[in-house]
Amino acid sequence: MKEFAQRYHDLLTGEYKGINLTRITTFEDFFQKQIVDSVLPLEVSKVFKKAIDDTKVVVDVGFGGGFPILPLAYLFPEKKFVGFEARAKKAKVVQEIAEKLGLKNVKCYHHRIETVNIDIPVVITFKAVGTIENFIPLIKYREQTSVFFYKGPSFYELEELEPTEKKWEVIEELFYDLEGTDGRTLIGLKNRTVPRGTLKKEIKNLVNLSQLI
Repeated sequence: MKEFAQRYHDLLTGEYKGINLTRITTFEDFFQKQIVDSVLPLEVSKVFKKAIDDTKVVVDVGFGGGFPILPLAYLFPEKKFVGFEARAKKAKVVQEIAEKLGLKNVKCYHHRIETVNIDIPVVITFKAVGTIENFIPLIKYREQTSVFFYKGPSFYELEELEPTEKKWEVIEELFYDLEGTDGRTLIGLKNRTVPRGTLKKEIKNLVNLSQLI
């Protein structure tokens, strides 16, 4: 993992230095706060690990500089990873970085999650992106969907899960340590039901996820 992280860091601090994909400059901090932070849920959460193991497709929303999509794609070359980023330049650059890192299982798009119809079973990740209450209603799903939010240590002081629980079951709530930080919180949700034949009008103008893989 360190060899992958070193090549990634070299690209961010070299060829792509002017793009501002991460504020972290030293390799030690980059490895701990970006790479390890992206993949640590696989070690500390059996629920997250099983969800990733069981799915064929992972969608990462708001990946910024490529986290967690690129480290996860590196660990799971047999799975498809699709990234949606609202900033076009970052989507383009992270796709270039993925190719230069030899990741053939990554496709990055300048899309917002609310413009996509989730028409295949999938795991979705959000890392340090907005609030759960704001983002979860934007997901238009037609299949079984699990969603994991990478959150900070103060999650319960800032957000509530109750507004989402009518349509989404909480499958993971986990606080864990990350060296050099005050800790992390992982929140996992799973849709309680899958709509059947009632969203034709709503999905008419959406792009199907299956077309983006």
